[in-house]
Amino acid sequence: MRMVDVIEKKRNGKELTNEEIRFAVNGYTQGEIPDYQMSALAMAIFFQDMTTAERAELTMAMVESGDQIDLSAVEGIKVDKHSTGGVGDKTTIALAPLVAALGVPVAKMSGRGLGHTGGTIDKLESIPGFTVEISIDEFTNLVNKNKLAVVGQTGNLAPADKKLYALRDVTATVNSIPLIASSIMSKKIASGADAIVLDVKTGTGAFMKELDQAKELAEAMVGIGKSLGRNTMAIISDMNQPLGYTIGNALEVKEAIDLLYGRGPDDLRELCLRLGSQMVYFAGKAESIEDARKKLVEVIENGKARETLKTFIKAQNGDPSIVDEPEKLAKAKYLIEVQAKSDGFVAGIEADQIGTAAMLLGAGRATKDSEIDLAVGMELHKKIGDFVKAGESIATLHSNREDVEEIIERVRDAYRFSKEDIGAPTLIYDEIK
Repeated sequence: MRMVDVIEKKRNGKELTNEEIRFAVNGYTQGEIPDYQMSALAMAIFFQDMTTAERAELTMAMVESGDQIDLSAVEGIKVDKHSTGGVGDKTTIALAPLVAALGVPVAKMSGRGLGHTGGTIDKLESIPGFTVEISIDEFTNLVNKNKLAVVGQTGNLAPADKKLYALRDVTATVNSIPLIASSIMSKKIASGADAIVLDVKTGTGAFMKELDQAKELAEAMVGIGKSLGRNTMAIISDMNQPLGYTIGNALEVKEAIDLLYGRGPDDLRELCLRLGSQMVYFAGKAESIEDARKKLVEVIENGKARETLKTFIKAQNGDPSIVDEPEKLAKAKYLIEVQAKSDGFVAGIEADQIGTAAMLLGAGRATKDSEIDLAVGMELHKKIGDFVKAGESIATLHSNREDVEEIIERVRDAYRFSKEDIGAPTLIYDEIK
């Protein structure tokens, strides 16, 4: 078999066989196929697309290129949740203990963030003492014991995907549905999930800016998951403004805790209940989606979700008292108000600009080597549909430096105002099953 023939076949719009896909992925991973040939294949896929069968085979080829986490020792159906990322997305921190409180095993393998704010691991590490540096054996033992544990991604998880992504990044082939979908799903499958619930974001703060793009990606990932024998569904949710009111690591942890007290923002609560209901149902812990939602509300109201969070934090060397006393979380030195310059209803918030402002404060990484300041970030006071008077605070910056004029202006510029009330935006656009 020759790589040039595989490239030509896909260039001409024909379906690749399993053997041809394996030949390309394995050869590239092992250094037998050069960058220029894999680049040509990626570009051919970019223009000619792939069938569901091709996408599934590409995913499994990347899964089998490296480590696979064996969760067979964990009792029950393991349901994983993945978000395509957004601004203020602290869903996992509230959702994981919420679902685990109903006996659903949540074995979460997460990464660190690059961009707006930290990833789930960075946020959890704003809890004093908390660590994800545990062995896979300890990880599975904790899931069996407490129904919840989080560990950092192994360095050899889907190495073919890492190598191919680096190539796509410099050959203008990142924004390809089959390549994005197989990249995401390869890591979910390699992490040992039995069922997968996906949160695909769309809007100004999302990777997929347009709804039709987000739907196409969701359908692609659900198709791959089902083809590989995993119960899979996707929710398409709004990211035309940040999720919740806080952006920044310790701030987002506090907001997630608020949700488990029955407080917190309505959008975060609703998204957690929608995603959580699917996870509980997939795990066989409820007779229907409606029954699952009712049970989730109960464990918020009776405090069981909070107790599950405390147990999880303590088991990974963190200080569980922060659940009752979130003021123990890291705090910034300065609270700086951002005031509106005119009256009006909030008509739009450029979520990616808010995210960039948080990163400039130190809440995220500009490069892989950047140090995150876990205390900094911002709290929004006004969201789409709210009325604002001139001089009223639209946000508070939590900063460890005072020279933030540029960031203040960036936050102001992210807000759009209107004389008419446009109402709150849609939170959930669609479900793909």
